[in-house]
Amino acid sequence: MCRHLAYLGPKISLHELLFGAPHSLCGQARAPQHQTSGEDNPDGWGVGWYADDDQPHQYRTTMRIWDDVVFEKRAHVIESGAVLAAARLASPGATIHESGNAPFRNGRWLFSLNGSVKDYHSGVSDKLHELVSAERLAALEGDADSEVLFALVLDQLDAGARPVDALATVVDDVLTITKARLNLLLTDGHEIAATRVGNSLFVAHATIASEPLDDEPEWREVPDRSLVTAHAEPGHFHHTYRSL
Repeated sequence: MCRHLAYLGPKISLHELLFGAPHSLCGQARAPQHQTSGEDNPDGWGVGWYADDDQPHQYRTTMRIWDDVVFEKRAHVIESGAVLAAARLASPGATIHESGNAPFRNGRWLFSLNGSVKDYHSGVSDKLHELVSAERLAALEGDADSEVLFALVLDQLDAGARPVDALATVVDDVLTITKARLNLLLTDGHEIAATRVGNSLFVAHATIASEPLDDEPEWREVPDRSLVTAHAEPGHFHHTYRSL
């Protein structure tokens, strides 16, 4: 069901988050400790990071993260204060292609889904497509449920919704149609907004992740059926929770 994380704070090497931490994204992908579906996440991975402007860089591949030794070496020299990354376990019926891998990117936004939409490839996709604006629908690249959910989130943002409200609306819209696990993760490099619906989610400082990255006591589990936002300011981290 994928593993993902988002980080805000002082600049850190991508290697620390993705490969170097005691339970880094790579470790979570290969040997998850809180995953309810699937034993690992072998269907590719991706990372987005912000440099000196609001336009994030992006890397996606269908290679298993634990086999991606080239990017692991590169990650030592890339530093960022805002990162979103994910390792994929593809939903049933989905194509294994980079277009289906998080993070999805549009302008300054990065997005990931840890979860799946029930019966997405058995008719539910048509119902969700009806909710997407024509412009966003025409821009879809692949067949992943994640990409359609991101399009729905972007429509809400275009209409003026705050990130956390955009996620809440999309969760409500999907659950009105079908059952789903909907851990959504969204950032613009200044704020993280996330939902927990059905899969694991933890927060420490201004990091939100499917599983704790280490054994430090600061990690707290996010309650199921809730939203969390994270902001980072010099020397201070602020979290806000609310129920879905």
